[in-house]
Amino acid sequence: MQSSPHICVLGTGFGALATVRALRKHDPNVAITVVAARPEFHYLPSIIWIPSGLRRAQDLVVPLAPFFERMGVRYVKAEVTGLADGGRTVLTSEGEVHNDALVIATGGRFIRKLPGIEHAITPCEGIAAAEQIRDRVRAMGGGSIALGFAGNPQEPQSMRGGPIFEFLFGLDAQLRREGRRDKFQLTFFSPAAEPGARLGPGVVQHLLAEMARRGIHTHLGHPLVRFESNKVVTQGGEIASDLTLFMPGLTGNLWFDNAPLPRSPGGLVQADAHCRVPGLPRVYVVGDSGSFPGPEWMPKQAHMAELQAKAAAPNLLADLRGDVCNATFEAELACIVDALDSGTLVYRTPTRHFMLPPLRALHWAKRAFEWNYLRQLR
Repeated sequence: MQSSPHICVLGTGFGALATVRALRKHDPNVAITVVAARPEFHYLPSIIWIPSGLRRAQDLVVPLAPFFERMGVRYVKAEVTGLADGGRTVLTSEGEVHNDALVIATGGRFIRKLPGIEHAITPCEGIAAAEQIRDRVRAMGGGSIALGFAGNPQEPQSMRGGPIFEFLFGLDAQLRREGRRDKFQLTFFSPAAEPGARLGPGVVQHLLAEMARRGIHTHLGHPLVRFESNKVVTQGGEIASDLTLFMPGLTGNLWFDNAPLPRSPGGLVQADAHCRVPGLPRVYVVGDSGSFPGPEWMPKQAHMAELQAKAAAPNLLADLRGDVCNATFEAELACIVDALDSGTLVYRTPTRHFMLPPLRALHWAKRAFEWNYLRQLR
């Protein structure tokens, strides 16, 4: 038995690592266990650069043993399978892990229900998906590439469309560099008439104008029907496609079904403004796993997960002490839509919104952020 309180953090993504850092900042001595299938961090924002060869898998995978040692964290290599005892027991593929407080940071799961979705690659499923895109594009002498995204019908904000814009503009720039853009037709599709509207006023128009300038076709506002090996079928017609990249909406992890967790309409873990899970004492959620109160444009992105982690940590530690702490987070969308040789900055809060047009310096800013983040882990 451990004499000090024992906190269990599930996952090794942005939200989980930010939670560990924040807990250590506020309490150097509390016992922390991280449960995850692999002791690695995968820097997924940079997989957009894998098709062009700007990044390789080994550039983006960081072993976490040194980080765990510095943070004084015990690591359990296991798949989470459920929860019991109101969250005090984590069920895993390697047995039970008990805790005094729990943070769920296991990310979301893409909804793969559309017929024929096996014919599409979902880029943000990981590094292997980006490598598959790279290899497919290299092997193509020409043809049609269709890229699109959709939301969760039960929770429209549960989506991640930004990377598709980056793959789209990145592929255009890559093919131009290779001198073979004229051999390809690129098409962007979405069931939404104004995809990316959550980025803020004027951003959609900018992105669509940029597509037109680059000769990228669009197919918007038509519900998706199915995917086939050589086409995307919508209620408004068909899109020829020799390679389809598609980001479905996000929902909860499968193991949530084996846990006493309150769920949102879209299948995520319900949370309050302090990242607490209602009805389950000392159970918190951060990042894509959770459904949080806030504006409809509140993003599913690493930055938001880190802001939530910084609120969850002091609240959780206060709960363990029997104190009251109601730290919260501000909804903040901050992203650079990269195009391989330039980037567009979009920033939005409940009170502010601005966009900077494509600048080469913003591409380098995105690379500098990556370098600094991974440097801290290594």
